[in-house]
Amino acid sequence: MRTRRTLLTALLTATAATAGLAVSATAAPGAAPARTIEVSTAAQLKAALTGASPGDTIHLAEGSYSGNFTTSVAASAGSRITLTGSSKAVLKAGGGYGLHLNGAAYWTVKGITVTGGQKGIMIDSARGVVLDGVTVHGLDMEGVHFRKSSRDGVIRNSRVYDTGNDGRGMGEGVYVGTANTLSDKSDNVRILGNTIGPGVGGEAVDIKEGTTGGTVSGNTFDGEGLTGVHYDDSWIDVKGNGYVIENNTGKNTTNNGYETHSQQPGWGCGTVFRGNRSTLTGATGGKQLAINVTNHSGSCKTTVHASNTVTGGKGLTNIPVTP
Repeated sequence: MRTRRTLLTALLTATAATAGLAVSATAAPGAAPARTIEVSTAAQLKAALTGASPGDTIHLAEGSYSGNFTTSVAASAGSRITLTGSSKAVLKAGGGYGLHLNGAAYWTVKGITVTGGQKGIMIDSARGVVLDGVTVHGLDMEGVHFRKSSRDGVIRNSRVYDTGNDGRGMGEGVYVGTANTLSDKSDNVRILGNTIGPGVGGEAVDIKEGTTGGTVSGNTFDGEGLTGVHYDDSWIDVKGNGYVIENNTGKNTTNNGYETHSQQPGWGCGTVFRGNRSTLTGATGGKQLAINVTNHSGSCKTTVHASNTVTGGKGLTNIPVTP
C-alpha cells in the first residue's frame, strides 16, 4: 500500500510535469516533501511562483525571462520558499514591477537579476523576505521597495544601480515604507553589505516615517546621478525612528552624506550614526556635511559618534559629537 507521503510526492510531480517543470522532491519522515523546481522559461516561472509550497526551491536556468512576475504564496519562518539562480538569470520587465512579492511572506530571492521595469523588486505585506546577492538595475523608478508593513525584511550582498530613468526623482535604491502616512509599519528592515549606485536617481536608501528599528550597515554608496529632485541630495534620508546607520562608505553627493528629517511629529528620531566614512569631495550644496541632522531636540535625539569620518566638504555634523 502506498504511503500518504508517496502519494503526495507523485501528485506534485504530476502537476509540475503538466506545466513543463522538472521537479525533484525529498522529505523527512512525516514531513511534506520539499521540492526543487527547475525553470527555464517565463511561463514555467509564472507557474512555479503561483504553485510553490513552503520548503520549495525554484531554480532559474541562465537566460532571459520576459514579463512581470508575481506571487502571493506565503511560506513560514521555519519553511521558507527560495527563488534562486545566477546573475545571468535575468527577469526583464517591459513596465510595471519586475518581481512582486505580494503577501509572499518568508521568501528568499537569491542571485538573480531584475531589470527593465518601472520598479524592480516590490515587497508588499510580506514579512521576513530576504533578498541575497541580487542585481537590480535599468528602472524608471526605485530598485527595491519594502512596503505595506513588510516587517523583518533583509537585502544583503546585492547591487542596485541605474534607477530613476524617467527623470521624476523617484529612483531610490532601497525604499522602506510609504511617504506621508504612518500606517506602513515596514519595521526592522536590514540593509546589509550592498553596493548602491552609481546612476541612482534618488537617495541610495530612503527610510520613511512610520517605520522603526531598522539597520543600514556595511554598504557602499556612490551618489553619482543624484538629481536633487524631491530633495534627494544625500545617500540616506532617515525619517523613521530608532535606526542604526553604521560602517557604511559613501562618495559622490550633491550636498550631504546622510540626513535626518521629521516629516511627521515625533518621527525621524533616535537614529544612531557610527563608523561611517564619507567623502564629500565635489559636493556643491549649502551644507556639505557628512551627517546633516535637521531635527535634533530633547524629544527627538540623534546620536553621531566620533567614529564617523569625513573627507572634503564642510564638516562632520551640525550637532554635538558623542565619543
